[in-house]
Order: sequence, then C-alpha cells, then structure tokens
Amino acid sequence: MSEAAVLNPTAPTRQVRALPSAAAVPFALLLLLAALLYAGVGAKLVYDWYDLPDFSHGFIVPFFSAFLIWERRKRIAATPILPSWAGLPLVFVSLLMLLTGRFGADLFLSRLSFLLLLAGAVWTVAGMRMLRVLTFPIGVLLLAIPLPAVLFNQLTFPLQMLASRVAADMLPLAGVPVLREGNVINLPAMQLEVAEACSGIRSMMSLFTVAVFFGYLFERGTLRRVLLALCSLPIAVAANALRIFGTGLCVQYWDPDKAMGFFHEFSGWLMFLVSLACLYLIHLATRRFGRGNTVSNPA
Repeated sequence: MSEAAVLNPTAPTRQVRALPSAAAVPFALLLLLAALLYAGVGAKLVYDWYDLPDFSHGFIVPFFSAFLIWERRKRIAATPILPSWAGLPLVFVSLLMLLTGRFGADLFLSRLSFLLLLAGAVWTVAGMRMLRVLTFPIGVLLLAIPLPAVLFNQLTFPLQMLASRVAADMLPLAGVPVLREGNVINLPAMQLEVAEACSGIRSMMSLFTVAVFFGYLFERGTLRRVLLALCSLPIAVAANALRIFGTGLCVQYWDPDKAMGFFHEFSGWLMFLVSLACLYLIHLATRRFGRGNTVSNPA
C-alpha cells in the first residue's frame, strides 16, 4: 500500500477515506492485541510510578497525551486515511523489542517497544500523514517511562558529587567551616551525607516534564519550547544544591534533628516551587526578547 497521490486521471484510482472512523475497527483490534501483550508491562509501570518517587510524575503524562490528541481532533478528522504496509516493519521491530526485553529482563526496552508499536500501528492502519499528526502525543509518553537502571545510576552519582561540592563551597560563605569527603560534608555539628535520594534527579525529571508541558501550552515556536525544557535541568541542579546548603545551615545554627526531618522534606517542595518560578521568569524573558525582535524588525 502506497501513500502517493494518484495524479494521473487515466490511472486506477484508490479510495481515500477522510474520516478517522474508517480505521476504527482494525486499530481497535490492534489496541486490544497490544493490551493483551503489554498487560504485565503496563501494570509494573504503574506500580513503579507509585513506588518510585523519582517517577511519580508518570501518572499525569498519559492525561497530557490524551489532551494533545483531543486538541488535534479537527486535524485528525481532516487527515485522510491512507493505510500503508510500510508501517509493518516498525510493528515487527516493536514486538521483537518486547520479546528481547521480556527474556532479557529489561523493562525499559519492553516499555519503549509499546510506543513503537503505537507508532507502527498508526502508520499501518491510517498512514504516514496521520502518524505525523500524532507523533508528539505518542512521543511525549516517553516522559512516563523510568530511565533504564544503567543510565539512572550513571546520572545519580555525578549529581551527588556536584550537589555536595556546590553546597560545600557555599557553606563557608555563611560562616560554616566544612570538610568534604566525596558526598559527605563534615560540619562542626554533625556529618551531612548527600545520599542518592538527595542527588536531585527526582526534581530534575519532574521539572523537565513540567517544562515540556508548560512550553507546549504557553510558548510559541519549537526553539523556545526546547530552550525552556533544557533550562529546567540546570535549574533543578542549582535548586538541589541550595536545598543541601539550607540543610547545612539549619544543622549548624538550628537543630540537627529538625534540619534532617521537617526542613529536609519541606525544603524539597519549596525548592521545587522556586524552580517553577525560575521557569516562569525564563518564559517571560523569552517572550519579551521575542517582542523586542519583532519591534526591531518591522518587516
């Protein structure tokens, strides 16, 4: 099956259905098959969202994807359905990835294969034009998939070291002598350890997801959206270092027990709100800069 338009009036014509409902039955069957194949993978994914605080933002990602589809409903209805056998190889690759992930105990590969299966199913049943319309709603689901363990561990340790070093460099400016040994900050009052949970990767993943959502809803242009999403990463790192810095001050000048208890938990939410405020300021700055360019270039 080809998607090329038939321009020659003497050539045999093919029927092009302009309504998405024309592909509803075969696509529904593919979804049913996918639900049977991925039931276990999906259940484990939902459990990880609940059990792993680093990826609890995964609960809202499918709803955002559904919103994107609803927002594009007119484009979807206006897109002609041109089934294509060219999408089948992507379906086969996704099923192969599922088998590889199952036998290799690789959850990330199995979960990623589901997104490829969705893309391949849309391509096969409705054509490449429909896939282009749904590329972002499908792609945004990547934000709901936890990072593979290898990559997660590779990111966590450097973030621990970075947060420890920045906090240890800032504390002497507030009159607190420190001695840093790796991810351990020795204070006069007690020893402060920057554990994996304090690496900042949790806030980084959540803030990046929020930045993608916010950028799509309120930014104009792909460049600004990408810029906002990328800015969320250093903002999250800086906010985490400030959190450890504040904890060190509370340990030294207030109460170590309260600093490691109430303040440590409260400061996490506080720094996340501060990070959101920083994203909003960047949004305002890019919008003002865009207006400035418009004024300076009236043509």
